[in-house]
Amino acid sequence: MILYSFFRSSAAYRVRIALNLKNLPYETVGVDILTHGGEHLSDRYKAVNPQMRVPALGLPEGDVLLQSLAIIDYLDERFPEPPLLPADPLAKARVRAVAQIIAADIHPLNNTGALRYLKHRLGHAQDELDTWSKHWIGAGFEAIERLIDPAPYAFGAAPTLADVCLVPQVANARRIAMPLDRFPRIRAVEAACLALPAFDRARPEVQPDTPATGVPVGV
Repeated sequence: MILYSFFRSSAAYRVRIALNLKNLPYETVGVDILTHGGEHLSDRYKAVNPQMRVPALGLPEGDVLLQSLAIIDYLDERFPEPPLLPADPLAKARVRAVAQIIAADIHPLNNTGALRYLKHRLGHAQDELDTWSKHWIGAGFEAIERLIDPAPYAFGAAPTLADVCLVPQVANARRIAMPLDRFPRIRAVEAACLALPAFDRARPEVQPDTPATGVPVGV
């Protein structure tokens, strides 16, 4: 499999974690969405992903999957061990709710595309963007803090889709120096997850396309 990724993308980070948890080998193709006008906007990448975003996952059969949660759903159905969703319908709905708070409510308001529009088209300064991101991350985290019950992962003794989505969003919060003291449950889940090799190997800092200068702040 080929993962079209950007080291700092939290959506790509989710897919890396899922691939690692399922012990699936993959090749990373870096797509720089920040410099040189953005490689994701090139005709070459548009032929891979018409939405021109990361991640995309190229399958051995030639198909290309888009959207991180759709990719993870495919992986969980195609490679069911270890499962990323509980079997019980109620427990499954709770896991999906936390994942969707992150993927549908928090992330769209502080992803690179939205922030670049605020900065370069509407003229907002970087500190204003950071304040915006911290507000919306905080609003989502306040709900998640009440919904999860670390044991040691978000919903029990094994990582689920909730953990796969939560850890990258915490990384985004840390990148903009957002205080996390009021979220002890979230911090506990992050620590438990990062102790696992599957999460550790997925970190932005250790990806093949991570620049030598580290993970930059700003858009």
